[in-house]
Amino acid sequence: MPEVSVTPESFEMVFYDSAVIGEVVAEVAERLGIDEAISLEIDEQSPLGRSKITSYDPIELWVDGGALENTQRPRQFGKARSRDTIGRLLIRIMDRRSGRFDDAPADEDLDLNQFAAWDAHCVGRLERLGIGGQQKRRQYQFRNRHGFTDVADAAFTQLWDSSELSWTEIERISEECRTS
Repeated sequence: MPEVSVTPESFEMVFYDSAVIGEVVAEVAERLGIDEAISLEIDEQSPLGRSKITSYDPIELWVDGGALENTQRPRQFGKARSRDTIGRLLIRIMDRRSGRFDDAPADEDLDLNQFAAWDAHCVGRLERLGIGGQQKRRQYQFRNRHGFTDVADAAFTQLWDSSELSWTEIERISEECRTS
């Protein structure tokens, strides 16, 4: 099981336990086949759900406190949401390391359409692994960026149902529904 460090070690604004968070991160990493150390920094002051990879090697992740929150119980830790958030970030790391994403722009250079397409592909794989899901939420996000059309819905389904697409394939699928 990978070693996980969580910052901060104790929380004042939310009712989170760093040990429990570390266990969830380790569980997700192990199910994805990642066995290296992971650092997770949490901004407990933010109720937003932003998340990002701050380093690919070593693995360092950053999230707003809201990205780990139980949506039904404010300020309470949500295991399901955390699995989804951490799983999506770790799959992105795996994609970048696979060689299939060598031609992808840096994370900070991705536009919202590209993020939505890649998220659909990542979370679809997580769902098949029993780690995450939220298909309707991801489809709505995708439609907001690519249109509420049959073409966009078909593109979403292709991204969601596919295993291990390359960046070129994801970008082509995204671009095709933006030009139709």
